[in-house]
Amino acid sequence: MQPEKQTYNSFIIDIKQRIRTAQYAAMKAVNTEAIQLNWDIGRMIVEKQEQFGWGKSIVEQLSKDLQEEFPGQSGWSERNLWLMKQFYENYRHNEILQPLVAEIGWTHNVLIMSKCKDDLEREFYIRMTRKYGWTKNVFANQIFNHKN
Repeated sequence: MQPEKQTYNSFIIDIKQRIRTAQYAAMKAVNTEAIQLNWDIGRMIVEKQEQFGWGKSIVEQLSKDLQEEFPGQSGWSERNLWLMKQFYENYRHNEILQPLVAEIGWTHNVLIMSKCKDDLEREFYIRMTRKYGWTKNVFANQIFNHKN
């Protein structure tokens, strides 16, 4: 027995929406965990540098060791590890921005750190990115247009 066309169309729309909702939730969970990982790595670098007086070479060595341990994975470059350290240092004392940074992607956070010079401006762009779901390119364009 074939389902009634209108009933089936409604059914498939519901299924598609449920799939999209689950995919978005999964993506959001992965992003949150990735941001938390970057925060933790940045925190751990800062703590060890403060505790043992380690200099720049620790980030260089850490990058080499992580790339060796996780071949083919991106994110373990010296530059990215320095960004993780900067990320932690920028937000560790800011109780308002700390939870917000996990709600946007790493690339957005990196752009905000490089383009925004104070916490009020950072908060504005974090909230707007979250509210409007700006892609990296749209976000970069928004900052560029605002700054010029």
